[in-house]
Amino acid sequence: MAEELKQEEKKAQGNRVMPTILKVVLGIGFLILGVLAILRWRWDLLILIKGCIGLFLVLAGIITLAIAKE
Repeated sequence: MAEELKQEEKKAQGNRVMPTILKVVLGIGFLILGVLAILRWRWDLLILIKGCIGLFLVLAGIITLAIAKE
């Protein structure tokens, strides 16, 4: 009975390997595409970041005031 359980565990582990490999390959692919996108549109990305700084500071101020109110 113990041997049967071990065999079932090995089968279950084998069934989990392929989805894990697929997830890793997909993750690496997304990382590569992300880096390429950053390199390709770096100047546009900097403009976007500069545009968001003001909104971020407003949000930080609102959160700080909400914390201070309590």
